Amino acid sequence: MSSRTVIRGGLVITASDEIHADVLIEDGRIAALAASGTPAAQSFTADRTIDATGKYVIPGGVDAHTHMELPFGGTFASDTFETGTRAAAWGGTTTIVDFAVQSVGHSLREGLDAWHAKAEGNCAIDYAFHMIVSDVNQETLKEMDLLVEEGVTSFKQFMAYPGVFYSDDGQILRAMQRSAENGGLIMMHAENGIAIDVLVEQALARGETDPRYHGEVRKALLEAEATHRAIKLAQVAGAPLYVVHVSAMEAVAELARARDEGLNVFGETCPQYLFLSTDNLAEPDFEGSKYVCSTPLRPKEHQAKLWQGLRTNDLQVVSTDHCPFCFVGQKELGRGDFSKIPNGLPGVENRMDLLHQAVVDGHISRRRWIEIACASPARMFGMYPKKGTIAPGADADIVIYDPNAEQVLSVDTHHMNVDYSAYEGKRITGQVETVLSRGEVVITEREYTGHAGHGVYTPRSTCQYLN
Repeated sequence: MSSRTVIRGGLVITASDEIHADVLIEDGRIAALAASGTPAAQSFTADRTIDATGKYVIPGGVDAHTHMELPFGGTFASDTFETGTRAAAWGGTTTIVDFAVQSVGHSLREGLDAWHAKAEGNCAIDYAFHMIVSDVNQETLKEMDLLVEEGVTSFKQFMAYPGVFYSDDGQILRAMQRSAENGGLIMMHAENGIAIDVLVEQALARGETDPRYHGEVRKALLEAEATHRAIKLAQVAGAPLYVVHVSAMEAVAELARARDEGLNVFGETCPQYLFLSTDNLAEPDFEGSKYVCSTPLRPKEHQAKLWQGLRTNDLQVVSTDHCPFCFVGQKELGRGDFSKIPNGLPGVENRMDLLHQAVVDGHISRRRWIEIACASPARMFGMYPKKGTIAPGADADIVIYDPNAEQVLSVDTHHMNVDYSAYEGKRITGQVETVLSRGEVVITEREYTGHAGHGVYTPRSTCQYLN
C-alpha cells in the first residue's frame, strides 16, 4: 500500500535554502516541495498531515562518528545499537556511521561481519560503517578494495594507542596509497601516541594520577604534530585525508594551511570541544573522569578557533565520537591511574540541540547548522542527496524542530544508556518535536514511536567532495 504524508506550514531549512514550504512524502521518500499556501501546495493530498506551523523542518542529522558496543580498555561502550540509535532519534539524528573494528591478526572482513551482526535488526534509524584498520598488510590492502566496492568507503587509522589500534607511518602510507587508487577516504586519529605514552609514564611516576592529567599529557602540540604528519603522508600518497575529532587550535591551523595549499584535507570537530574544557577534566572527586576522551578536552581559549574553523570551512563536519562509559563501574576503572579510564563521552542525543544553541548564541547561521550536521557529513561519506537534505527523491528523514522550546540537558531526561550527562544542567533553546526516518514517524511529538529493526544498513559511495 502506498502511504503519503504531508508536512505543512514549517520553515524548511537546508544547507542552501530557507523557505516556508509544504513537504509531500510518498513511500518513504520526499516526493515534492511547494511554497506554503500556493495552489501547488494545496494540491498535496495525504493519509497523514503534520502541522509544522512555527517550527523548523530540517533534514535528519547524520552523525558520521559513533562507537556503539565498542570494546575499549577491558570494557564495552555502554550503548548498544538498539539503545544508541534510539537515543540518536530522540536527538534528531536519523543516520549514524559507526566504526567496525579490525583486530590485529584478523581480517577486515571478520571485523565488518562482527559489526553487521551487532547492528542488524537492532537499529531504530539507518546506519552505515567505516572500517578501523589496525593491521596493515598485503591481505588487508587487497580487502580495502573489496570493501570500497561494497559501500564501506572510509578507513580509520590511529597514530595513537600503541599496542591497540596504532599504525606506524609506513603502514599509514601504504593504506593511503591504496585509498588513492580505490577511491577510499582515510580517517585519521591524529595524536603522537608514542610520545604521549612517555608522558603518561612520567606523570604516573610523579604521582599525577587524577583525570585532569589525561589532558595534560595528551598535549595540543602532539595533536598538531600528528595532524601535520598525516597531511604530509597523504600528500606523498596523493590521497585525501579526513582528520577526526580535532580539538586543538594548533591542529586547526595545520588543516587550514593544507587547505590553503589546495589539498584534499578535511576535518571534523565534536560538541565536547566546542562546549566543554579542561575545567571539566579538573572537577573534584574523580568527577573529571566523566570527561576523559581522546583527543582530550582543551583549555577554553581553543573553542573560539574551533568555531572560527567551522565558519571558514576549515572544519567541515561536527560529529559526536559518541562512545559512552558509565561513571559507576566503567570510568571508575581508572581511579588512581588516569591512563586506565575508558576514553569516551556520550553525546549522540545532544549534537543537533547543542548546534542549534550555537545558532542562538551567534556562532553559526541556521543553514551552516544544517550543513555541518546533515549535508556535509552525508557528502563526505557518499550518502548525499539520499541523506542530508530535503529535496525530491531524498529519503524522508525529516525533523520537526521547535526553535523556541526550552530544555535542560540532564541524565534524568536523556535516552542514552549511560549514568551521567556530559552537559548536566545546561539550558538549551530548541528541541526536537517529531522525527521521521524514511517516512516512518519514530518520534511523535516527544514520544518514541519507532522500533528496533526499522533502521537499515546503507552502503555508501566514495567521498563526494573529490573530483
